Amino acid sequence: MVPRTAPDPARRSERSRAAVLAAASELVAEVGFGKLTIEAIAARAGVGKQTIYRWWPSKGAVVFDAFLAASEHDGSLALPDTGDLAADLRTALRPAVDNLADPAFDRTARALTAEIVTDPALHDEYRARLLDPLLEVTRERFRSAREAGQIAPDADLDLAVELLYGPLHYRWLYRLGPLDHAQADRLVEAVLRALNAGSAG
Repeated sequence: MVPRTAPDPARRSERSRAAVLAAASELVAEVGFGKLTIEAIAARAGVGKQTIYRWWPSKGAVVFDAFLAASEHDGSLALPDTGDLAADLRTALRPAVDNLADPAFDRTARALTAEIVTDPALHDEYRARLLDPLLEVTRERFRSAREAGQIAPDADLDLAVELLYGPLHYRWLYRLGPLDHAQADRLVEAVLRALNAGSAG
């Protein structure tokens, strides 16, 4: 007789967590963030409402985690450092514009942006888990370029990062025009000109 093994609570918890994230992702696409409820997520995932509140403090936090899971964001970010700064920045920006131009991504991202602005706890989580790591790896890439003489030796790295990402998100937020690889490439060129990349060294 084969002995029965006890259920693995960790595996069961992970299965429930994955079900909640999948349900949140599906429902926000179906009904939008405003009409989404914790009750609906729990029913779709087949878990109790208290299970969700044990892991997440708010609807926004659940959707943020679902958003990261759908984006295959594993908490680690890196920019390539091939020695060609322009090529490396294009490699970073092109997938970003692909995401922002995706209607499904756009709908969820806009809802989350509104929540992040009004929910201090979610704002802190967004900064800690996504925005600050992205800004730091980009700053590090610019630092490497500055040390290699590829941009001006007095280049302000914090400003460089804002010059790179700021116009992209401004254009997306206010729907000012198409977002595509050509736009990303023009932005990279403009940032490098601003940093005196052509005359550095």
